[in-house]
Amino acid sequence: MNPAVRDTYGPADLGNNPVFAGGFINFGHWQAIDLDRPLDEADRIRSQQDLYRQVLRAAALPDEPEILEVGCGLGMGCALTLSECGRATVTGMDIHPEQLQRARDTHADLLRREPDRLRFVQGAAECMPVEGKGFDAVISVEAAQHFPDLRAFAEETSRVLRPGGRAAFASFFTVDGAPGRPGELAALLDTFANGLDIARPVQQLADALTGAGLAGVHVESIGRHVWPGWDRWLSRWWAPETWPRNFLRAYERGILDYYLVTAEQPR
Repeated sequence: MNPAVRDTYGPADLGNNPVFAGGFINFGHWQAIDLDRPLDEADRIRSQQDLYRQVLRAAALPDEPEILEVGCGLGMGCALTLSECGRATVTGMDIHPEQLQRARDTHADLLRREPDRLRFVQGAAECMPVEGKGFDAVISVEAAQHFPDLRAFAEETSRVLRPGGRAAFASFFTVDGAPGRPGELAALLDTFANGLDIARPVQQLADALTGAGLAGVHVESIGRHVWPGWDRWLSRWWAPETWPRNFLRAYERGILDYYLVTAEQPR
């Protein structure tokens, strides 16, 4: 496991930071939230839920879908999926054992009530501990920026998707493959400097999905609905020119963007 991932999601317990109110650990989708007024915790939680809703809509789920979430963290998205997607069955997978234990503790009542609809398993995106062709959808929300091998992730996604199944991922990537992008981001953002986030072009993920045999790969920029709201929320704790505020700066400079990437397993 990447040491930065191990520490950030282990002893540091990122989900307990108030900047990630509600425990979803994502930057949020702020389109439905008025950014011209003071933001509160309810707005923040709504933004994170709405990012999951964007991904779930893009997954075009069938009735009673079986869903795998890669990088489930505290399992808040798994619980949201169960509550909003009919008779879905959800497997939340994460590489970090401490995160999985927190997920199991957080959702202990739900696991008792719905033992056949929710489970958590430990595994890496590049080597998923699940059977092949077992899922109608593979989703991932703001985790792919950590995955060391996007090609292996794409191949595993293809392996576990049923014919006609959909992949839907939301995360942030560089806008192109210019050689200087990693250095630019490392100079602006501590998470790229310390290796927690990996600077790669979104096309690398798209090409990996195509190479793994998935069809209809589509990349959509949703940064306009992510970065301004995220920056407004960060302003509660961080002054301009401090490194967390540089996410918006990197977006405005055309270095980094936030994307929704989808693909389908051919029938």
